[in-house]
Amino acid sequence: MEFRPCIDIHNGKVKQIVGGSLRDEKGRAEENFVSDQDAAFFADLYRSAGLRGGHVILLNASDSELFSVTKTQALEALRAYPGGLQAGGGITPENAEEYLDAGASHVIVTSYVFQGGRIHLDRLRRMVETVGRERLVLDMSCKRRGQEYVAVTDRWQRETSEAVNGELLAGLSEYCDEFLIHGVDVEGKSEGIERELVKLLGEFDRRPVTYAGGVHSMEDLRQIRELGRERVNVTVGSALDLFGGKMRWEDVLAQCVTVQTGHGAVNAVPFE
Repeated sequence: MEFRPCIDIHNGKVKQIVGGSLRDEKGRAEENFVSDQDAAFFADLYRSAGLRGGHVILLNASDSELFSVTKTQALEALRAYPGGLQAGGGITPENAEEYLDAGASHVIVTSYVFQGGRIHLDRLRRMVETVGRERLVLDMSCKRRGQEYVAVTDRWQRETSEAVNGELLAGLSEYCDEFLIHGVDVEGKSEGIERELVKLLGEFDRRPVTYAGGVHSMEDLRQIRELGRERVNVTVGSALDLFGGKMRWEDVLAQCVTVQTGHGAVNAVPFE
């Protein structure tokens, strides 16, 4: 289990929001935290800590009036840590290269590959042809619907008919290098994780998977490690002290099984 840091950018500011509250109209969102520091500050912090594979997420719609300032922040973060961060939010074959050229190790894609609430493999193949499978992360963030989890798109505002399960992830794994999966129902609430979702992800071993959503304690990290069978990486947002929370980020790093360094992974302090 690796710790994967995040830089979420909304209206040109690094923020932590309640995931389900995001609305494109007038750039609205329920905010947990708004940083006084810019995105490049956090990128440099993660670089100094030797953390790789974190994600920079643009939370504004590409046609919104505030998208340009959000994009500027994202590009500055990527340039501050070339090769160390992934970029997502409105990525298409037409703009992916710009983020990769700025320093992104991967681009993260969701909405582009969906149409009419379903995955379209022709669009996914076009992304692969543009950037290469090894530089593509599929965001399959999801919400619970009945007994299953369904993928959500358009900045978590639109449910699809695609159930996120082992069969879907296995089928999509040939098109990507990693998966990023937010539990949207608990995202930004710091009230606990989606245990069943983490368990589902722990049964999948074909590609690295990063889970985000609801982490608010060391016990949550222990459960992710256990339910995820050491396979599921983790992102902590609103609960982290960097973003106004109570969890010291040094403690979070220490409680992950491996911490990445610029020279590879080294063992970290195990759970007590």
